[in-house]
Amino acid sequence: MKMRYFETKKGRIELIPMIDVMFFLLVFFMILTLRMIPDHGLGLALPQASTAKVLPRPQILISLTANGKVHVQGHVVARAALTRLLSQRVGGRRADVTIAAAKNVPFQDFVAVMSAARKAGVASIGIAAHQR
Repeated sequence: MKMRYFETKKGRIELIPMIDVMFFLLVFFMILTLRMIPDHGLGLALPQASTAKVLPRPQILISLTANGKVHVQGHVVARAALTRLLSQRVGGRRADVTIAAAKNVPFQDFVAVMSAARKAGVASIGIAAHQR
């Protein structure tokens, strides 16, 4: 039997492991870039309630800040235009609206926003609170 000790083999580049590494890097950098996108939100100190429940994400979020500004989906809206804007967004369909008010917002401002939502035809209004 003849032994071949010095047989020359042709080199090959294995592509399958390289493709696996490339997909891993692609997913890694996609997740990394998603974490780099800043969340734009309002710094509200919500009231707390022991009976607060986690609800599905509302279709429309109205935020009331301590300085009296009203935000709809993160955009500042004048109180006079709130009813008109909400009726355009609702458009005759059933929409869920959640009102997130800071702790020190006057109750009258909160009631005025609820009234504007009712006039716009909103059937379901939720109140945002932190769970104790």
